[in-house]
Amino acid sequence: MPPSASSDNRGHIVLKFIFWTLLAANAALYAYGQGYLGHFSGNEREPARLQHQLNADKLALIAAPKAGAAVASALAAVVKPAAPAAAACLEIGNFVLADALRFENQVGPLNLGDRQSRHNLPGTEISSYIVYIPSQGSKDGADKKAGELKQLGVSNYFIMNDNPAMRWGISLGVFKTEAAAQNELAALVKQGVHSARVAPRLSGSKLLAYQFRDVDGDTRAKLEKIQLGYASTETHVCK
Repeated sequence: MPPSASSDNRGHIVLKFIFWTLLAANAALYAYGQGYLGHFSGNEREPARLQHQLNADKLALIAAPKAGAAVASALAAVVKPAAPAAAACLEIGNFVLADALRFENQVGPLNLGDRQSRHNLPGTEISSYIVYIPSQGSKDGADKKAGELKQLGVSNYFIMNDNPAMRWGISLGVFKTEAAAQNELAALVKQGVHSARVAPRLSGSKLLAYQFRDVDGDTRAKLEKIQLGYASTETHVCK
């Protein structure tokens, strides 16, 4: 082989060696820059890397279970539902008798006393007609209206306090037919009673409802939690 050819071959070998050496060096620098190799000074891992970041003194490593608990707590604080509002009157129904008795036992520990009442829900058939004066808003108002009736010579009346729909209204008579109720109303008008009305009375159904008065937010939440155990019932604010 001529001397020039041998020299060319050696030159190619040197160039290849330099090329592959530079390529390997670049690859190693890239891997190091990405953190794949840690730091050669002490084979550092994540804790050491954190020390070289900005504000490293404000960072702290947390064990996985504690970190999960912290995240869950933060999320719970964000999505925590607002507490139910207080209600002057809250009605829960419609209960069949067996469920009503079980509901009463569950509500008992709340010690609501005379702030709770139970009543039959109205049916769909008219059973009679009532002549009445609408609710006066309170017992004092009803007593005052009763005094006015006495002055007009009306003695056949009854203050209603057990009927949620007509509480503190005044009954002036119940009649089987609408005609009889209208005749009574006409007679009362002649006596000077101008605030009386006639309304149909519906037959009672087999369903029951409960009313709770002066209910604060915490008690309302407890009542609604109990009510969730009865699929066919519903809760609404009443008067």
